[in-house]
Amino acid sequence: MHHLSIPSPPSNSFTVFGFDIHYYAMFILAGIVAALLIGVRRMKLRGGEGGLILDIAIWAVPFGIIGGRIFHVLTHTGDYFGEGKQLIKVLYVWEGGLAIFGAIIFGLIGAAIGARFAGVRLTSFLDIIVPGVILAQGIGRWGNYFNQELFGLPTTLPWGLQIDSSNIAIPQGMPIGTVYLPTFAYEFIWDIVGFALLIWLDRKFELRWGKLFALYLVFYSIGRFWIEGLRMDPSDYYFGLRTNQWSAVFAGLIGLGVFLYQRRNHTGTEESVYLPGREPSTGTPAE
Repeated sequence: MHHLSIPSPPSNSFTVFGFDIHYYAMFILAGIVAALLIGVRRMKLRGGEGGLILDIAIWAVPFGIIGGRIFHVLTHTGDYFGEGKQLIKVLYVWEGGLAIFGAIIFGLIGAAIGARFAGVRLTSFLDIIVPGVILAQGIGRWGNYFNQELFGLPTTLPWGLQIDSSNIAIPQGMPIGTVYLPTFAYEFIWDIVGFALLIWLDRKFELRWGKLFALYLVFYSIGRFWIEGLRMDPSDYYFGLRTNQWSAVFAGLIGLGVFLYQRRNHTGTEESVYLPGREPSTGTPAE
């Protein structure tokens, strides 16, 4: 092993009162909590009730998890279907496997439903929550580290990641002692930078009408396209690019299109986060 390489964790779970707790699930949960806390604060700063974030999240989070899992399974069919595979493992989310682009698509559907019920503009909610979302993505990547999954190509860099030689994701014939690019760390750093950048852009330019969310799609997609190209886990290829690289291309173009469209059509200030007619009453109730 390289003496400066990053060691692998000894286990992907720990036991509490006889129950196995997976680090992957803990980091996903921690990311969701962080996103919600940041969202509540930002909603209040925008003049809305903080609890509205939770009302919408009740829809968005389950939809996002389901969509992320579906997208992951469909892009890694060899891991779940075929001879010797256990179909039930399609449901084992705690073992890893949530595709962010599937989570975004389905999460948007859930958010749209939740925002309608809560009386909040969907674009307002997205702009408010998205810095917390990219932070949550970065936190969640540490679950990949504990699962020893989705690592990158072999490397001689001093920050190469040690992976147990018994890991089934390592291609046959790799020399003992090979270390790999820590793509989990690359995305964590990219997401932390994105979090800081989105907060700064929002404070500097007061981006509304979904413009901040659109810039998130552009920024995240750029980083994901690069990082995805470094990974060595199995993936389908189309015209030389991995499936998730194409997803990043499409998401980035959609984000750019939304930003340009909203910039042209919504130049004024977004006065309220509420849908017209859904603002909370401020009058004194009649006795």
